[in-house]
Amino acid sequence: MKKFQIKSTTLILILTLYFSTVLNLSFWRYTYRSIDITSFQIFGLSVSIFLFIAIPLFLLFNLICVKTVCKPFVVALLLVCSFTNFMMFNYGIHIDKHMIQNVMETNYREAADLVTMSLFLWVLVTGVIPSILLLAADIQYKPFKEEFKTRLINCLVGILTVGACGFGFYKECVSYGRNHRKCKNIINIVNFTAGTISYINIQKAKFVKREFVELDKNPQILDYQKDTGTHKVVVFIVGETARAANFSLNGYERKTNPLLEKQDIAYFKDATACGTSTAVSVPCMFSHLERKNFDVSDAEFTENLVDLAQKAGYHVIWRDNDDGCKGVCRRIKDLKDMQETKHPVYCNGKDCLDQILLDELMDIFPKIKQNTLIVLHAQGSHGPAYYKRYPDKFKKFLPTCDTSDIKDCSLDQIVNAYDNTILYTDYIISQAIDIAKKYPKLESSVIYVSDHGESLGENNIFLHGMPFGIAPAEQKSVPMLVWMNENMKKWDHIDYNCLKLSAEKNTYSHDNLFHSLLGLMAIKTSAYDKRYDLFDACRTKPLPYIGK
Repeated sequence: MKKFQIKSTTLILILTLYFSTVLNLSFWRYTYRSIDITSFQIFGLSVSIFLFIAIPLFLLFNLICVKTVCKPFVVALLLVCSFTNFMMFNYGIHIDKHMIQNVMETNYREAADLVTMSLFLWVLVTGVIPSILLLAADIQYKPFKEEFKTRLINCLVGILTVGACGFGFYKECVSYGRNHRKCKNIINIVNFTAGTISYINIQKAKFVKREFVELDKNPQILDYQKDTGTHKVVVFIVGETARAANFSLNGYERKTNPLLEKQDIAYFKDATACGTSTAVSVPCMFSHLERKNFDVSDAEFTENLVDLAQKAGYHVIWRDNDDGCKGVCRRIKDLKDMQETKHPVYCNGKDCLDQILLDELMDIFPKIKQNTLIVLHAQGSHGPAYYKRYPDKFKKFLPTCDTSDIKDCSLDQIVNAYDNTILYTDYIISQAIDIAKKYPKLESSVIYVSDHGESLGENNIFLHGMPFGIAPAEQKSVPMLVWMNENMKKWDHIDYNCLKLSAEKNTYSHDNLFHSLLGLMAIKTSAYDKRYDLFDACRTKPLPYIGK
């Protein structure tokens, strides 16, 4: 391409306007919806917001638009911002340290599902073509002293302009900032820069020698009966991206749980996740800490539920069909990644259907010779490729969105495909219960809870991962249920009708899981807190080690 000349000052103005407007479409859509210009003060606020976005960018480009640095730096920003702009505008996501963590932990399969023709065209038009034009430009710089003087004046004018707007509309600006704190997560370049810095700081902490925190040096199994001649088995199914709103058990108008509705289960109608992404929720689910005190950066240096169970004498089995255990199962001996098995029926080279977990369960149960905790980490309803998560015979709700590019589908098609994943999850959980039923001499239970929910287009928001404080209920409200066989009810002194009633009327969260499972497995440990044990209120006899 033939080079064309452009003055450095002109280029800086063009870059400032382009990044402030085109590459911040998601922010301006948000601002348009949140501001109703009814007075001069509100108009002034709108102008101030634009300047608060544009002037820092103007200052940045004045600093970096120098020979040898300008083009590679700005091209990198163009490409990154065009990608983040697409994700924010089309899926309604917010970018913070947790979203950066999700990106860094994303595997090939997840990344491939996000690469669509819409994304390609968006990045081509808003990122690649502007980059080519920039590379073809012959940027004209003044002599150093003159260029420096011009840049200095530009920066001073910019700072004074922002200061004047901030002073003139201080009250409006402070009020808007206070009420819309999280909007910084949709401002390119601020969002991914701040998020990346926070993520790097978290990762740096991992290289600092830290003492591993033991919750209990000697947890023990102290059950009610010591001579029953049977073993306790807890099957804990960790769901993926299932939201409570689409469970018919939760009142959804569609029959997405036809099999579970026939099972004798306790369904918890009001359960909240401790995060909106797998990277946060899964470690949090197994942590002894409440959500408000949980820090994912500390989790891998602290014992968790499966560590205590294994230390107490349980055979802990982890079977993973999702994208890893996020460090939770790092110290577990019996661990298997189902996607590495390349099962000829359930796997296609990239994904495995969750039925592969049922095959594992059928293989495990006949071999049980001690108390056992089985964790099945399902792929569940992971999007945006919902259509890949279930076999054709579960394609009940039609028409479906049979592409990862969900923006090419109607909302009805997206919901239909998602509901089919819930229908398939219903089958998986029900089959797990039926497998446990085949071994009535064991003391068995099956517990299911999803790691987080999902947005399906409500308020133009899709997928998950929004900051917890502003995330919609669809991303935080999750399905949770418990099934017990007769031995479990009898020997653990559980009033099952009480549990069902409690599940229907009370409020629960992931905070309950750690303590409830410890209580159910009868593990005596100082880490247990019966206040969070959802079974405790329905025990007809206190746990034998309480008060000891």
